[in-house]
Amino acid sequence: EFLRVYPGQTNPKHYGTLVNWIFGGNDPLDGISIYDGGDFYHFVTYGLTELYEKQSRNTELSGYGYEMTLKLKKEGLEDEEAEIKNVCGILQTIARITFTKGECFFPNEFIRTGQTAGIDASQKSKITGFIVVTDPTVQTIQTFNGRVEFRELVGMTDAELKTLGSHGSVAEIYEKLGSDVTDYQRESIV
Repeated sequence: EFLRVYPGQTNPKHYGTLVNWIFGGNDPLDGISIYDGGDFYHFVTYGLTELYEKQSRNTELSGYGYEMTLKLKKEGLEDEEAEIKNVCGILQTIARITFTKGECFFPNEFIRTGQTAGIDASQKSKITGFIVVTDPTVQTIQTFNGRVEFRELVGMTDAELKTLGSHGSVAEIYEKLGSDVTDYQRESIV
């Protein structure tokens, strides 16, 4: 699906795990690929779905039924490589919640990290958590192991997160934001 959106990017930047989760490793995702979206990097996880053989009994969904995505705005990044690795770490941490607690993240939900310092590598940003939306760039796909949706994390400030309490409030703030690209430089919209 990402090749449809980013034709020619057959070998995107990719970060894999050294020791897979099933062999006792700390990172539940097998890997994360990063596509060049022009003004942003588009991250996609590998491992919340069944990448190899079918293991779950649910024939409709592949694994948890989704992979996470995130679009990170390039402009203003002091150290691009550090920020890319940092986002990969964040995605692994969120996936770890799913693997250890069975908690899935659905569109119109929000994720508070519990921190007030920025989630960027230098902790200077006002972005401290996320809302979850259906990634508007890529489409749901059907695989041999079941359906795979792409759920995008969109960065939110602490002030924005404090206004959220329902699915409707998440949809409203997403519409007000007017973008699904996480921008570490932006100010709060509330």
